Amino acid sequence: MIEIFRAAIEAGASDIHIKSGDMVRARIHGKLIPMTEQRLSQEQVKDLALKLIPREKDRERIDDLLDLDCSWGLPGLGRFRVNILRQRGSFMIVLRTIPIDVPTFEDLKLPPILNSIADIERGLILVTGITGAGKSSTQAAMVQHINKKFQKHIVTLENPIEFLHRDHKGAVTQRDVGTDTDSFMTGLRAALRQDPDVILIGEMRDMETIDTALKAAETGHVVISTLHTQNAFQTITRLLAVFPRDQQEIIRIRMAEALHAVISQRLLPKKNTKGRIVACEVMVVTGTIRECILDPSRGQEIPILIEEGRQHYGSQSFDQHLMDLVREDLVEFEVAKANANNPSDFDLKLNVFGSESTGQGKDGVTVEKAGLAEEMRNMMNQD
Repeated sequence: MIEIFRAAIEAGASDIHIKSGDMVRARIHGKLIPMTEQRLSQEQVKDLALKLIPREKDRERIDDLLDLDCSWGLPGLGRFRVNILRQRGSFMIVLRTIPIDVPTFEDLKLPPILNSIADIERGLILVTGITGAGKSSTQAAMVQHINKKFQKHIVTLENPIEFLHRDHKGAVTQRDVGTDTDSFMTGLRAALRQDPDVILIGEMRDMETIDTALKAAETGHVVISTLHTQNAFQTITRLLAVFPRDQQEIIRIRMAEALHAVISQRLLPKKNTKGRIVACEVMVVTGTIRECILDPSRGQEIPILIEEGRQHYGSQSFDQHLMDLVREDLVEFEVAKANANNPSDFDLKLNVFGSESTGQGKDGVTVEKAGLAEEMRNMMNQD
């Protein structure tokens, strides 16, 4: 099985699926590819699960096990985030590959503004996107940036621990939820007594965790966490929706004060080559965006403010980044259009805003950008 894992990693697999009664499959560049011809028996999958489970008490209760998250590594091969589950009564294992080296923002081809975002002294930074969008890699790059640049104590709460951080200029304390602490909530409360400068929370899953994360940001800490939301506006509405209606007004005020940035990600297949590339929306919270968070009637202004703040604040919408990727010939136009926030408007916007530096549209037609930008906003408002 180790050789199968090795072959999958060398082929660029992001995930490996092992299921009773099926062949081993690997997700390579977004597609699930068979890695073996032989189908595995229930006992073979169970035996492998026992080898991957790190804690003795979990191994002892394997026959009662329904779901388990853990991590597993092998020298010379790499590390994996492991999920062991039951399906139709038998075991299945899904392994997510974790690179040995912690990536940088440059490795991930993320916008340069993330360097400035990671430099803040206090506030809440959210990295969002669907499962498999690269959120963990971006968070790891952020921790690595802080760790190498500042003399700070970074406490991470993860389930399970993925990237392993060494101490550099700063010091990193990594806690595995379920092994080192009982829950995200328990670990977060304890972290506030552990002299942290930066707290990374693997995921904000409930009202209590969100409330405590806001308190941590309000009391002078940098808090980094994730949500399964697709863009900045949806992130704000999702955070508010967790709380009862009678608490949402005060949460708006606290969020407006604490939230510093939202980075939302999607992974797209590269054009004419293997692999995937990240497209991301970056919202830097400005004074005007803070006013929009406070006033529910102005929430719809946020996507426009993100686009307009690109030059001065380094923010960008998904559509702006997708246009860049199409112009740089890194992503197919149809792929970019399918992933745009407004696919029906994407072709028109690409023609209008085709080249910010030359004033040329996609077909080489010179445009008067300021007037057309206003016209575009009017058209979108009419829709």
